[in-house]
Amino acid sequence: QVQLVESGGGLVQAGGSLRLSCAASGRTFSGYVMGWFRQAPGKEREFVGRISWSTGYTDYADSVKGRFTISRDNAKNTMYLQMNSLNVEDTAVYSCAARSIVSREYAYWGQGTQVTVSS
Repeated sequence: QVQLVESGGGLVQAGGSLRLSCAASGRTFSGYVMGWFRQAPGKEREFVGRISWSTGYTDYADSVKGRFTISRDNAKNTMYLQMNSLNVEDTAVYSCAARSIVSREYAYWGQGTQVTVSS
């Protein structure tokens, strides 16, 4: 049974940094893509970025490019989201997700962690 568990959320001032973690278990993730998404109150879920578990290739939404960095530790089966230069518009529930590289849909989701940026 695949499980994704996020941690690291919290309250931070604008301009600050946070690092989120997504601990994955239940299978090997070689051949999978892991993604970060976020959802602010009253808004639709938004893609933040993704990483290929095998190659480490990453890409990001324009809104976070240059400020956020996704990485993974294969030995720990954990993905990270380093968020720098945070602003109030980054306030949201952040969730990690996983899909096979041959699938368009993310099959597995974590429960989410709240990130609140104060001005």
